[in-house]
Amino acid sequence: MMVSKVLPSMTKATRGVALCCLAALASGPAAAQGLRLPGELGGGGPSLTAPQASPAPAPMAPAPAPTAPAMTAPAMTAPAAPAPAAPRASSGSRIQLGDAIVAVVNTDVITRRELDTRVQAAVATLARQQITPPDQKTLERQVLERMIVEKTQLQEAAQSGIRIDDMQLDRAISRIAEQNNVSVSQMRDQIERDGLPFSVYREDLRQEVTLLRLRERAVDSQIQISEPEIDAYLAEQHEAAPAELTLSQILVRVPEGSSSDMVARLRRKAEDLLGQARGGADFARLAAASSDGEEALRGGDLGTRPSDRWPSMFVDAVAQLSPGGISEIVQSGNGFHIIKLVDRKTASGGAGAAAMPVQQTHARHILIRTTAVLTAEQARDRLVNIRQRIVQGGSSFADMARQYSNDASAPQGGDLGWLSPQETVPEFERAMDALQPGQVSEPVQSPFGWHLIQVIERRTQDVGRERQRSEARQTLFQRKLDQAYEDWARELRDKAYVEIRLDR
Repeated sequence: MMVSKVLPSMTKATRGVALCCLAALASGPAAAQGLRLPGELGGGGPSLTAPQASPAPAPMAPAPAPTAPAMTAPAMTAPAAPAPAAPRASSGSRIQLGDAIVAVVNTDVITRRELDTRVQAAVATLARQQITPPDQKTLERQVLERMIVEKTQLQEAAQSGIRIDDMQLDRAISRIAEQNNVSVSQMRDQIERDGLPFSVYREDLRQEVTLLRLRERAVDSQIQISEPEIDAYLAEQHEAAPAELTLSQILVRVPEGSSSDMVARLRRKAEDLLGQARGGADFARLAAASSDGEEALRGGDLGTRPSDRWPSMFVDAVAQLSPGGISEIVQSGNGFHIIKLVDRKTASGGAGAAAMPVQQTHARHILIRTTAVLTAEQARDRLVNIRQRIVQGGSSFADMARQYSNDASAPQGGDLGWLSPQETVPEFERAMDALQPGQVSEPVQSPFGWHLIQVIERRTQDVGRERQRSEARQTLFQRKLDQAYEDWARELRDKAYVEIRLDR
């Protein structure tokens, strides 16, 4: 999937905010407990009670696939696997008369028309980045490999029962428009002016959210960060803050189970590419033409992060380089990496947690989720009746939450603990902020369903240390996420039956 399709003319930072909105919409109880923004998905403890990683207006979820620095592009031949049943067009593949099939992925196909559309988009992306695209044959193979990896993940999502319905999609679009300070109709016009039919944009976005939810379930939720790890990290950072590194890479992937002869041949290929890069060849163009990394069609651009969020082998490889320098070959479990240090910004010395007083709200809620058999109107009516029983004094809020709430907080009487600003989705926070202690809201709709909210009390609290630990947890999470995502994506690709028909 192409994250840049969230809104074509967004800045990189704004697109990130939009993805955060999608993450908030897509997250299930493991990530959001029906309420929280997923600032720390899978971060070693219940994210329901974890503070956000930074005081920014919308906490960032760990970025999806494009941020994984060593995301690999497997070999172009199909792994040894039994042939599947006759291939069929997937829900996203609308085969027309005379439309050739360029790849079979398990029981789905990728058509020539689909590939041509994605190649055109890749050419436009490279042009915007002022990167000369590789020759047509190389570009087609690069794009097709991205589509194959994407297809395997969408198949996994379907098998896992992950589905984004139209109501969820409409809310995601509304949230993206709101974050970009435009109406949905203005957003639609802007997208179509950029040459992308809005119906295509919707389906691309549906796949974005589907893949994000799949990754949360399959990868993010498996990553655990312990309190001792956080303590050790903070101790390391006490003296000096990490520098920010901007890196690019060329990856020569070594398929799992490769023979020693194959490994030697691929190393020679990496050495040849290193020689070209150091000999003055344009690194971005070389990456676009030859890298097996997910980021190849971005010229190998891996982005900018504090050094403590990069894999240690990358940091070590560029430690003695000046900006513009190119590392020796770095070998990992995925293959051979050539790392370019694009930029390094030295940070100031570290310090303890700065004071950060905020007003916190102690609240509880009752959540009724809509389902295939329970409509939004029925969910709202159910909460109207529950609220009436509470305000008339016949039942306590906590008892009603234990009996009726669909949230993980139900056994605790719906108690959410102390909430800081921007820790919950906007609809919930606006309704909560309007209440006085003891008051019960009218039914409130959010992306997770319908809520009744009761404010218990408020306080002013210094959350500086809490935020510091939250940021440390997020940094450690990101370190582990890259390798975990890479391993998972490679495993899906390697076990798939793939038949490439480009040359037929």
